[in-house]
Amino acid sequence: MSGGELAASIRAETAGLAAELTAAGRTPTLAVVTATADEASAWYVRSLSRTAAKVGIACDVTDLGPASPSRPESPDAAVESIRVELIALSENPLVHGIVLQTPLPGGARLAELAGLIDPAKDVDGANPTSLGRLMTGLPTFAPATAAAVLALLDRYEVALSGRRAVVVGRSAVVGKPVAQLLLARDATVTVCHSRTVDLAAVTSTAEVLVVAAGRAGLVGASFVAAGAVVVDVGTNAVAGGGLAGDVDPAVAEVAGALSPVPGGVGPVTTALLLRHVVEAATAVPVLPAAPRRACCGRRRSGRPSGRRRGAGRRRWRPRCPGRSAVRRPWPRWPRR
Repeated sequence: MSGGELAASIRAETAGLAAELTAAGRTPTLAVVTATADEASAWYVRSLSRTAAKVGIACDVTDLGPASPSRPESPDAAVESIRVELIALSENPLVHGIVLQTPLPGGARLAELAGLIDPAKDVDGANPTSLGRLMTGLPTFAPATAAAVLALLDRYEVALSGRRAVVVGRSAVVGKPVAQLLLARDATVTVCHSRTVDLAAVTSTAEVLVVAAGRAGLVGASFVAAGAVVVDVGTNAVAGGGLAGDVDPAVAEVAGALSPVPGGVGPVTTALLLRHVVEAATAVPVLPAAPRRACCGRRRSGRPSGRRRGAGRRRWRPRCPGRSAVRRPWPRWPRR
């Protein structure tokens, strides 16, 4: 199940929309914040930048990693620099999408930092608000990798309703979002993880198997049922600068279909992420605007202050959440 053709069609559609926005004076802009020296992560960021340039999206990469390996930055300072950058990007109206690249420095938690990203710019669905909306079926940007898995299955017309699906991996980046998207398509989903007993016994029951564990070659041929559809999400750096998936290539002899690494989920992930940027740049709200609250209806009571009764002073009308302050006179007290 190659993702090349699907990714190309998504990129072509995205390029057309980006060109329209640029002509209107609004260049779609993606900001990527990275603070790691992980080679697989660096490879992905480089690929994302090249693809963004091809479709007409500006991609600004902010590297907050240590300037020198011999003088590493303290964990607290690294986390604070990420916080400051994410807040600044969320407030920048010229930035339409923000991605916080993992892995993060020691001591940093993805959920806490991603919570600083404006949900309207959270094009990779990392903010806990975005994940909560995904779980409850509300409109939001789904994590691009999880969305790519479903897009690839749809491309090859893999039926999901009522079928047994197993997801290996429970990360908030891929595993859990994929499970939620499969549930939304009426699949019967089982999630496995590092503490699952007899992993092979569970995965061999799957009609659709999604592997996102982050361990090269974890799933072998004995883990897969004959004719099962297997989606390999893993991208593990290997000697020589190449990439290896979480699924052993020998699984192709047993499975009915297998996505390759590289060339499977990866290109589709990048294409969908960039399409999310264009969607955010069109200013179509992904999250509905908060309803305007009506006037609280508070009544003014008491008498106006003054040296004598009936002096009647002009005062500011009390503010309420639904109506701005209006300067009006207080009613005069009748003279006796």
